[in-house]
Amino acid sequence: MPTNEDSRYERVPIPEEAGEARRTSFGGILRAYTPEEAVLEAERCLQCAMPFCVQACPITQDCRGYIRLIAEKRFDDAALLTLRENPLASVLCKTCYHYCEEDCVMGDRGTPIAIRHLKRAALELGNAERLYVPSAPRNQRVAVIGGGPTGLAAAWELGLRGYSVSVFEAERFLGGQIATIPKYHLDGPELNIDLARWRNLDITFVEGKRAGVDFSPESLRKEGYLAVLVAIGASDPRALGIPGEELPGVFSALPFLLDSNQAPEGLLGRKRRTVVVIGGGDVAFDAARSSRRLFPDGSVTLVYRKTREEMPAGPEEVEGAENEGVRFLFERAPVEIAGGDRVEGIVVRTSRAGPADSTGRPTATLVPGSDETIPCDTVIVAVGEKADLQGLPTELDFRISSRGWPEGKREDWMTDVEGVFAAGGKSVVYAMAAGTRVAEAIDAYVGRTTGRPPTPRPDPFGGSTPPPLPSGYGGPTWHLD
Repeated sequence: MPTNEDSRYERVPIPEEAGEARRTSFGGILRAYTPEEAVLEAERCLQCAMPFCVQACPITQDCRGYIRLIAEKRFDDAALLTLRENPLASVLCKTCYHYCEEDCVMGDRGTPIAIRHLKRAALELGNAERLYVPSAPRNQRVAVIGGGPTGLAAAWELGLRGYSVSVFEAERFLGGQIATIPKYHLDGPELNIDLARWRNLDITFVEGKRAGVDFSPESLRKEGYLAVLVAIGASDPRALGIPGEELPGVFSALPFLLDSNQAPEGLLGRKRRTVVVIGGGDVAFDAARSSRRLFPDGSVTLVYRKTREEMPAGPEEVEGAENEGVRFLFERAPVEIAGGDRVEGIVVRTSRAGPADSTGRPTATLVPGSDETIPCDTVIVAVGEKADLQGLPTELDFRISSRGWPEGKREDWMTDVEGVFAAGGKSVVYAMAAGTRVAEAIDAYVGRTTGRPPTPRPDPFGGSTPPPLPSGYGGPTWHLD
């Protein structure tokens, strides 16, 4: 722990479960700071005049502010400040990719401040049992299609402004991609804890109703909704497009992760498995690390077509997988899944970096004669997702983002259908940022069509003035896509 000026650059260690113990358990890996540890870590913060950490946060969370309050042992105030900008704070304090820490200046000489973990300390050590307070009712209705982070953040923004919001979710549960986050990251009812703070907002959740089947954006408009947001994300798994992909024993990563959370006991039928995961992103690592826990007597190999340095997964995921016994095989691309009645192996071919494509990214070239077969009985495919647009009208003419979710083509995210918007994001916090901004655009649109000026977000806890931006804030340093 920090005891002098030099040690100020070293983080107060975050307590965590040992590798052997966590290989067989979905229990949370990271443990909370004690009050003393939280204060010591917060005292390392330089309180930069320009808050680089805030500028790196997609939802403009005033992390510099709550860190200062923790250092002053004002835990209740730190919790209040955290919740002011963050309607899903209990989820994010355990799962956010902490882009803020990447821009922390302490990382130039040592270890960045443990910003995400201090958010958790604010909520767990302070009074986080607060209810959001809506503005006076507008008697104006807005519909949100999709109960994931984008739709939830938009509903919160609009609910605070006094709108009546209906959130339509195709599944029988809310959360979208949050529901696939493994329990070793999100080990409690965090989403329910967050949503409990919303109960005074005029937001209705309608679960088990699918757009394109039970209703359409245009039918909602005809029912009197002044605007409709399509926030369905990218949940339809991409296929490898190789022979054998239809064999029993081949799974897509997101359904696999959802089953891991909701019904792990019946997932694959037997305990010992030889698993191969295809992919190098965070979802692939979630699938690999979950497989280690589901089948502790088996083996898990992660196959990625590029080098270790080119993997998009965060270092926290990579280190965790290594500690838990996941084997890596780099510069290999799958070309066939072998088997008769079910998977018996996967054939991979050596992959080398080829010439750059039109975007400047190197392509992959497969080396002839380099095939090898990895024996396995389970293959989990984690090579990305795309939006499921089945049943949605083609007149919407979405722009499809590079990560697969649909957006409106206009600057304000409106589609080609009047009053229908679409947005999404690449992670939970980015999706929330998209929801925030499209909600602001919807408020401006409704204002234009009803003769009312747009309004800023009011104080979420009923204060008389909107919360100000942190002093020194110079604008965002991130981009939605």
